Amino acid sequence: MVQEGGVFVCEAAALVDAGKGMRFPVIAYGHPTTGFVIRYGGKPFAYLNRCAHVPIELDWSQGNFFESGGQYLMCSTHGAMYAPDTGSCVGGPCRGGRLRPIGVIERDGGIWWQPDDMVQAAGDSASSRTG
Repeated sequence: MVQEGGVFVCEAAALVDAGKGMRFPVIAYGHPTTGFVIRYGGKPFAYLNRCAHVPIELDWSQGNFFESGGQYLMCSTHGAMYAPDTGSCVGGPCRGGRLRPIGVIERDGGIWWQPDDMVQAAGDSASSRTG
């Protein structure tokens, strides 16, 4: 369950359904990397930007996570495809895998993510603020 507060990612209006996502810095399992948030079916979903097949970033170019039809998230390297609302593998070499979810909430006109035991805030940056 996502609690009040968290780390600001972007204005809610910046996320278009099945459109470009927003990346944000995180510390995952003790290492700096990125998370991302997308909008699908009118709701925000966030994941660690790491393919379940091979631990590399998914986006084709910064923020482009959806395949051309806008139905699935797709890894740019090997074509693994994931359901945007669950992160579960739906095709390609990620069989049985899933993206690592990050708690996210939309409130007060913004998108906020919630750190947990394995994914922490990457520190103070100009693009993040707590609330």
